[in-house]
Amino acid sequence: VIIIFAFPVLTVALALMTLDRVFDTAFFTVANGGLPMMWANLFWIWGHPEVYIVILPAFGIFSEIISTHSRKNLFGYKAMIISMVGIAFLSYIVWVHHFFTMGNAPAVNSFFSITTMLIAVPTGVKIFNWLFTMYKGRIKFTTSMLWSLAFIPNFVIGGVTGVMLAMASADYQYHNSYFLVAHFHYVLISGTVFACFAGLYYWYPKIFGHTLNEKLGKISFWIFVVGFNVCFFPQYFLGLDGMTRRMQTYSETLGWGTLNLISTIGAFLMGAGFIVLVVNLLWSAWKNKRDTANDPWDGRTLEWWTKSPVQHYNFAVIPHVKEMDEFWHMKKRGETKIKEEDIKPIHLPSNSGIPFISGVFWFIGGFGLVFEWMPMAIFGLIGILACLVARSFDYDEGFYVPVEEIKQTEGITGGDK
Repeated sequence: VIIIFAFPVLTVALALMTLDRVFDTAFFTVANGGLPMMWANLFWIWGHPEVYIVILPAFGIFSEIISTHSRKNLFGYKAMIISMVGIAFLSYIVWVHHFFTMGNAPAVNSFFSITTMLIAVPTGVKIFNWLFTMYKGRIKFTTSMLWSLAFIPNFVIGGVTGVMLAMASADYQYHNSYFLVAHFHYVLISGTVFACFAGLYYWYPKIFGHTLNEKLGKISFWIFVVGFNVCFFPQYFLGLDGMTRRMQTYSETLGWGTLNLISTIGAFLMGAGFIVLVVNLLWSAWKNKRDTANDPWDGRTLEWWTKSPVQHYNFAVIPHVKEMDEFWHMKKRGETKIKEEDIKPIHLPSNSGIPFISGVFWFIGGFGLVFEWMPMAIFGLIGILACLVARSFDYDEGFYVPVEEIKQTEGITGGDK
């Protein structure tokens, strides 16, 4: 829903910017009477909802992992959903906090300051949802759970400093400083990068049929998380001491050298942690046993009912969801076996290369527009339109996976699975 309402604004803004760059119009060009601040407004009207387009799926990843590894239902599920809706709504009315110092009226700054601080409320509700999910749970400290646990305190640091930045008057000190840089990374890295790592370790066996090495995973985790804090926490103090972002060089007399050196060491530690992750991927593909149980974490959601890797038709029989965490309750009720008589042919769409080819033309067209190579851009546009036409007139009706193939894939030779 956020994408549907946010991205058209970016599309229009980019179209106007392209007209300015290529055809010398003056929507945003100040020399010809354009309004550069209008570009800033249009960009951030899209840009701030986009932050939540990124972070809300990450919240879903953490909810899955924390619930599974606490062996409990997610606490306050309805409150969690209401909070997500509240965040989605408020994400559209906070964008001006990116330019409190740009000469807005006090009433404008006050409104956006209040809405920015208000969005911290539903976010805080979600933090307590996760904490209470773990309360009295039988927690399993796998690598994916460690990433989820590390997310909470680091994200809270980012959130609290975000509230500090939301105070319009104080933002005159923080704006465009390394304090802002540190806040941004504490929110986005702990919120999305940690979620990507957590989700990678959690769903990797479902994708590739084997788990990742837990020992190497934990080594990678500790090196990366320590490096993350060593890198970005000193930047709060650099910002408060007056160091601005995008600074190419500075005088040593300003006293910023030591903290910047510490920050650089932290960045190298993060790189080392990522290298260990790459080693883990290669080592695990070579050495780890194949996952024949299909459910290494004692999962709660229905994807763990499928094989690892997942068969191309997904579910052999469409599951009937009766309650939250349905697969967990199916296991408790002894309903995970597939009955042979329930298996029917499964309809699937035929494969097509058109989306990939279209993506190549989108790249060509976009590259041409960015560098104002118009023949290249026109060629890309023609390719895009050709792919759209070809896709529109594609009347392929797909195919059916036969029952015999499903039985063979599921290992059913007679009776139940």
